[in-house]
Amino acid sequence: MSLGDLPPLREALAAHGLMARKAFGQHFLLDLNLTRKIARVAEVGPGDVVIEVGPGPGGLTRALLETGARVVAIEKDARFRPLLEALGSVAGDRLELIMDDALKVDQAALACGPAHVVSNLPYNVGTPLLIKWLTGPWTPLSLTLMFQKEVAERIAAQPGSSAYGRLAVIAQATARARLAMEVPARAFTPPPKVDSAVVRLTPRADRPSPARLEALQHVTAAGFGQRRKMLRASLRPLGGEALAQAAGLDPRARAETIDVAGFLRLADAWLAGRDRLRPAPQ
Repeated sequence: MSLGDLPPLREALAAHGLMARKAFGQHFLLDLNLTRKIARVAEVGPGDVVIEVGPGPGGLTRALLETGARVVAIEKDARFRPLLEALGSVAGDRLELIMDDALKVDQAALACGPAHVVSNLPYNVGTPLLIKWLTGPWTPLSLTLMFQKEVAERIAAQPGSSAYGRLAVIAQATARARLAMEVPARAFTPPPKVDSAVVRLTPRADRPSPARLEALQHVTAAGFGQRRKMLRASLRPLGGEALAQAAGLDPRARAETIDVAGFLRLADAWLAGRDRLRPAPQ
């Protein structure tokens, strides 16, 4: 049997009496034309290792396997084990199934080397997983991820736009991000209340160091925590006007107007000030 001989996803779901669970943020993408398009956006093929989170019934998994890639699928919902194991019986050792919570799994250990991440992420864990991949110790080769359209727009937003905020700064400081395609709500079963979009992220070679990333998270949390206030007010807990000036920024500017480079300078200035105040070793 080949991948093309497998029953349609709707038939497989019906045969097992499976429905999406709202608690898991599940919305199934069953159109193989769409999942194949996502696989093309991901630019994966034979010899590549792909980590997929939340495969559900396996629509995107099928498309990824069709490229010749090896897929490590992490699924929390045990109801989908029979469907994914049936897919594995055809794909052989090119599909590894991990029944676990992706927020707790060590992806680096699973991949055993460089790997891409391609996922139609469950809505309720999408952003935490993205931050984990972008700021954690393991860096994927690329990330091709589907989010709610609003979240996708926040990831790729530019300074001065209403969508620009902390998520955009962290994502763009660590990766090159672009909106690759939009997917209407009607494409899903059941359809969510909002449209979705696929974001393609390629980690930067000059990715900030762990200390700099930690500082960036501090200054963005403060700056966007009160986004309508000027930097001298929103950054007051971290140094306020003096910190902004040390980064070469106008203290009267608002966070939403500061580009990624400006926030990295704020992170550097905060780190430098913290180091000056740190007691000398005895």
